[in-house]
Amino acid sequence: MNRFLIWLVAGLLAGCVGGTRNLSPVEVYDFGAPVEPLAEEGRWSGVLLDIRAPHWFDARDIEYRLLYENPLKLRNYARSHWAAAPALLLSQRLRQQLGLPGVGGQIAAGCVLRFELQEFSQVFDTPQRSRGILQGQAGLLDTRRQLVAERRLAIEQPAPTADAQGGVIALVAVSAELGREFAAWLNDLEKRGRLKGCRSTAGESPSH
Repeated sequence: MNRFLIWLVAGLLAGCVGGTRNLSPVEVYDFGAPVEPLAEEGRWSGVLLDIRAPHWFDARDIEYRLLYENPLKLRNYARSHWAAAPALLLSQRLRQQLGLPGVGGQIAAGCVLRFELQEFSQVFDTPQRSRGILQGQAGLLDTRRQLVAERRLAIEQPAPTADAQGGVIALVAVSAELGREFAAWLNDLEKRGRLKGCRSTAGESPSH
């Protein structure tokens, strides 16, 4: 009897180990290599970037929705994750594209380009067709933190494959498009004189 129990336990342990070995490795994604800036260095150095997101975006999950089944249910891939929270990756990419310092930097004053991220997920229209979606509200605040301009943004790109990798490719693409949208918006505001009050105090003495 004891020998049978030993064989049984050994068999169960072997099955567990074998099952673990059969699991695919966890895939970790970021937004890729740094991209070329969309404006010359220092052009908008007086505009601080502030990305805000709901608390559930603090996780590294790659989220998706099945619109054909239950569009209200937010799901995530079990073995695929972002390298950091989506809002952090998005902030890093926008700073690369636009050359904007973050609100936590050494710049004490300036306008603020604030973006409230509301949706950043892969949505499936059918089991075979999906797209990456980014939605949010953008606002430009002056040095007194009064609203100067605002706009609603909704960007989407088709996913090349109906899986986590396809969703990542689509979401990185919508993030790049967000940078281009912001660059065009800041350029327009600059032409209309709406950025005149924005100033950088980096490196200035307290007497200034």
